[in-house]
Amino acid sequence: MSVGKTVFAQLMDLIPTHRFKACLERYDGNKGARRLSCWEQFLAMAFAQLTNRRSLRDIEVCLQAYGSQRYRMGFRHPVARSTLAEANETRDFRIWQDLAKDLIELTRPLYAGDKLGLEQVNELYALDCTVVDLCLSLFAWAQHRKHKSAVKIHTLLDVAAGIPAFVDVTPGHIHEVAILDQLHLAPGSFLVMDKGYTDFARLYRLTQVPVYFVLRAKRNLRYRRLRSRPVDRSTGLLSDQMIILTSPKTKTLYPRPLRRVRYRDFETGADLVFLTNNCQIPALTVAQIYRYRGKVETFFKWIKQHLHIQAFYGTSPNAVKTQIFIAIAVFVLVARAQKLLDLRPSLYIILQVLSLNLDKKVPLNQLLTKELFQLDNYADPNQLCLFD
Repeated sequence: MSVGKTVFAQLMDLIPTHRFKACLERYDGNKGARRLSCWEQFLAMAFAQLTNRRSLRDIEVCLQAYGSQRYRMGFRHPVARSTLAEANETRDFRIWQDLAKDLIELTRPLYAGDKLGLEQVNELYALDCTVVDLCLSLFAWAQHRKHKSAVKIHTLLDVAAGIPAFVDVTPGHIHEVAILDQLHLAPGSFLVMDKGYTDFARLYRLTQVPVYFVLRAKRNLRYRRLRSRPVDRSTGLLSDQMIILTSPKTKTLYPRPLRRVRYRDFETGADLVFLTNNCQIPALTVAQIYRYRGKVETFFKWIKQHLHIQAFYGTSPNAVKTQIFIAIAVFVLVARAQKLLDLRPSLYIILQVLSLNLDKKVPLNQLLTKELFQLDNYADPNQLCLFD
């Protein structure tokens, strides 16, 4: 990293220029742009995510406060809130969706060495969605229930890497199971989901790839047991069965046998029933795979706490999706910096340190070295103690 560049500029340098230009050309992003280019729009929105700015006015005032340092951060013109609002409303959100996808594609190989330690499981993905509640009067296009609007952030998490492999944003009325149609996983991958994704027609299409799934079984599942395997009850396993669906509809949608594993969680005392289309892995591994579904919930909690995705700078579908996809791009960018620069602190610490030092001219790897986070003893033995 160049010593003459600000921390913010160094972080933005991790975005390959040719990839960004390709996204712009694909959707003619800079058409009609006068003073605020797409690049500066991205910089302003990334700055808002890194510093948790709450409004367009907040972004404008804080950037003005940097004065001449703003130029060294990459801004060629002052950023007016009205211009930024117009850009978020009118410029195609798919620019930022594709940019986030490209950054994910570049970053995931950096985490390829991270292993799960599960027997016969190489690639594991967790699929889930989180709901962001909205005001119905302002976001009528996203009506979720009678008196509430919402958007859903659908995420396919690469469990070993801890970063998303796929992200989509839909209005709240779109059912999460429809996202299965957009997934393209490599043969032999494992996919863990909750029972809300029980759609046997779509699950059968996964089986034909083959992609192996593990999901909770619904209580009203109708089936017939074909055979059972012995289990070690001391591990929490209660049964391991091969079954065939018997409901007139489901047996047509999924004509093959399924594996049904029943497991008792010693921590909560809950009896859990899982369905999977993999007959080779040990039954206990099926239960262990399902535990990793919690990783995607942790991811949702993290981005909601540390990124600005629960209150929006605009009310149109384009503005909302622009903000969410840029937030995801910023998250992946910080994860990319962590691996490329071999940074020891957690993503949380990196994000907090970055937010306070964006205009500093310090190499990123020096700013975020582990030694800087060791507490020094400032106690002076000659100083009188005020309180015992």
